[in-house]
Amino acid sequence: MLSPASGTGRFYRKSAKIIRFARHGCANRPFFHIVVTERRRTQKMPVIEQLGTFDPLENEHNEKLVSLNLERIIYWMGCGAHISRPVDQLFGLSGLLPIHPTLYMTAWRNRKEIENQAKEENNESATKT
Repeated sequence: MLSPASGTGRFYRKSAKIIRFARHGCANRPFFHIVVTERRRTQKMPVIEQLGTFDPLENEHNEKLVSLNLERIIYWMGCGAHISRPVDQLFGLSGLLPIHPTLYMTAWRNRKEIENQAKEENNESATKT
């Protein structure tokens, strides 16, 4: 049997703990807690530990607020806790982990869309004159 450090992915599949979002807040006003919980529990069931918070709606300064307890996050990652994809992306943006590949793809698509819109505007302005 290969060790977990060999990159087989088996270590995470057998892990019973997961770091994920637990949704709180009201309708149209979400607020998330970053929690460690058992893998097969739902969002509303009791959690093992809260590791941080995330407010996805921008405040008056156009900021999305995040607070992380880095010591406890590193501890749970060392214990073999799996990280859900949205939390993994958030950790990548915060600098704790490498940036998740889906964020690169999203940024690339956004740049292409902006370029296409600029080309269409140039074509429309050229045809009007």
